[in-house]
Amino acid sequence: MKSLSTETEKQRENPIQTTKARAFVIINHHNPRLQAKQNYQSILFIHKTELLSTTDRSQLPLIRSLLSLQLTSFPFLPRSLSLSLSLSLSKRNREEDRELPMGNVTASVAARFAFFPPDPASYEVVRRGGSDGEAAGIRIVSGIGGGRGERDAEVHVISTRSGTKVATAFLRHPGAKLTLLYSHGNAADLGQMLELLSELRSHLKLNVMCYDYSGYGASTGKPTEHNTYHDIEAVYDCLKKQYDIRQEDIILYGQSVGSGPTLHLASRLKNLRGVVLHSPILSGIRVLYPIKVTLPFDIFKNIDRIKQVKCPVLVMHGTADEIVDFSHGKRLYELAKEKYDPLWVTGGGHCNLETFPEYIKHLRKFISDMEKLQAERSAYANASSINETEVKHNKCLRFGKR
Repeated sequence: MKSLSTETEKQRENPIQTTKARAFVIINHHNPRLQAKQNYQSILFIHKTELLSTTDRSQLPLIRSLLSLQLTSFPFLPRSLSLSLSLSLSKRNREEDRELPMGNVTASVAARFAFFPPDPASYEVVRRGGSDGEAAGIRIVSGIGGGRGERDAEVHVISTRSGTKVATAFLRHPGAKLTLLYSHGNAADLGQMLELLSELRSHLKLNVMCYDYSGYGASTGKPTEHNTYHDIEAVYDCLKKQYDIRQEDIILYGQSVGSGPTLHLASRLKNLRGVVLHSPILSGIRVLYPIKVTLPFDIFKNIDRIKQVKCPVLVMHGTADEIVDFSHGKRLYELAKEKYDPLWVTGGGHCNLETFPEYIKHLRKFISDMEKLQAERSAYANASSINETEVKHNKCLRFGKR
């Protein structure tokens, strides 16, 4: 089997076939684990006008199982396409290509396609009094240091209802009126995010809470769709109980795959201040294939949950996103009930929106508007409370005159 580049060149020579490449798995293209595997052979196949590819050999048995499931239950994928790929896969080592039980294939495929935790983790949790002590901080052990974020982070390791332990970092701003609960992308961990989060805290003048999904960094367990939901629920509870932060003072921020847990929580909380969706996905399968109907084994069904969000929603997406098509952000914006002016970054990719000056400018405007909205609602609530008290008092006076 030829390399990715060789096969792609051959596709360009054939006018019937396409040269458009799309990522077959939901990945961050800066993922160092995949870059290290660039010498692995690639699986390529053509369907209509799409060239789908994967360069990660560890995904092959799962792709085969997924195709088998689609072939038998969800025939949106042509039989010839499924058989062609399965035939290629059958040449692989039997240990790698073993079939998964059909009952487990959905969860396995979802987890392996959606999550790429950095290995090794970029940080470790520092504890007081040894390994069993209370979390006291974060130490960066690989990659770029966390700067001020590494020094200032208030670290907690909290339990989720899945039974996992999740690492969190709270960056406090002394003049903050709002708190940002940040859900990162699928190929980063808390240590890699600290420097950016510290910058957001400074520029936006708010508190920032970030966490690692189960199976990422110092968090225990395995990364799955439902574990991410339990993770963000536990972090939200921590903000309420540990920091006494009210729901109406919280803005949820979800980047890429992080838009999944973000919209899960946002659809359940009715008094949030706002939601930010950064390069979001409509759903997991829709990143791979532009289906019209949500399938039972799909993951992160944001296309359905966005309609249940009751607060202002800001969507930001790059027009040149090579991982999650720009259409995902546009459609989520259209479906949002309470829309905020979106940010479409011309030429922006999937992993570089923060490098464009309009990113922080637009985000600062959104935060400012949310703070004004917070003040207006507080003033209205106080006025309503005063009026209600006066009405009750006047009733008492009238009653007294009788």
